[in-house]
Amino acid sequence: MPFLDADAVHPLTFPDGTVHRDMVHLSRVIVHPNITVGDYSYANDFDPPAPDGWAARLAPYLYPGAPERLILGRFCQIAHGVRFITASANHAMGGITTYPFGVFDPDTLEAFKAGFEALPDTVIGHDVWIGHGALILPGAQIGSGAIIGASAVVAGDVPPYAIAAGNPARVIRHRFRAEEVARLLQIAWWDWPPARIRAALPALLAGDVAALERC
Repeated sequence: MPFLDADAVHPLTFPDGTVHRDMVHLSRVIVHPNITVGDYSYANDFDPPAPDGWAARLAPYLYPGAPERLILGRFCQIAHGVRFITASANHAMGGITTYPFGVFDPDTLEAFKAGFEALPDTVIGHDVWIGHGALILPGAQIGSGAIIGASAVVAGDVPPYAIAAGNPARVIRHRFRAEEVARLLQIAWWDWPPARIRAALPALLAGDVAALERC
């Protein structure tokens, strides 16, 4: 079995040869015009949906042709219960009522839809770990290398290599110094071929930025 197999639906096989079917490479099971997923990004769910149900499980309000997109980079790790609440889930808030009357009346639907143009994308960088039950709100921008704590509610931006937790999520610390973050983003190891990543594992697992630069 190769070190990294981007084509595998289920990336994890236990030592006894059993395939871990609760975990999937999202790029192999999501076919949705508004969702882009980089290679090796996976989700794990204790009650996994059918292969064609992962898009609805993770982004239940994102319909094909919606004005916004969900973009996930490479090597992201999505825990059980994570949900992306994309911008189409919102109701119009400028009037007296938030009730979506237009949805139920074909004659007024187009006028209703006009109020939902140019909605913000939700963008997740590379190598982002999103913990159990986290909720990612419309238009969130999470930088590469960030960690989102379990049950966090994320709105707005999370910087690269920051750790954010809580409701609302707040940055509780940064994983590396600012100059190291800049170097890591320049290195962009997630774009390397698998053989180079495997050779660089000692540096990657040790958090040694200087060593990674030499790989």
